[in-house]
Amino acid sequence: QVQLVESGGGLVQAGGSLRLSCAASGGAFSNYDMAWFRQAPGREREFVGIRGTYGITYYIDSVKGRFAISGDNAKNTVYLQMNSLKPEDTAVYYCAAGPHSGGFNEQKFNYWGQGTQVTVSS
Repeated sequence: QVQLVESGGGLVQAGGSLRLSCAASGGAFSNYDMAWFRQAPGREREFVGIRGTYGITYYIDSVKGRFAISGDNAKNTVYLQMNSLKPEDTAVYYCAAGPHSGGFNEQKFNYWGQGTQVTVSS
């Protein structure tokens, strides 16, 4: 049973940066596709980006060039580096783990963290 714990959220001004961490236990994150999702108030949860097989990453257009996912095998932790933050990035951010199977539909991901709040002020 994989457990995921996010941290690193907080309040930041527009244009600032945050790095979210997703610490995995019960299994090596490298054995899974690791994704980040977010849910803004009053909106459905949306996919943000994924680190898949061989560390290949993919992001939604609205965060490309600003967000980056990386992993540290020694710490069994995946990171979401967020730069040039905008108020519309305000949301609860979740990390999720699923099989190396391609795609990023929510249903693919078996394991979820509890979420961490990111608030970007204008």
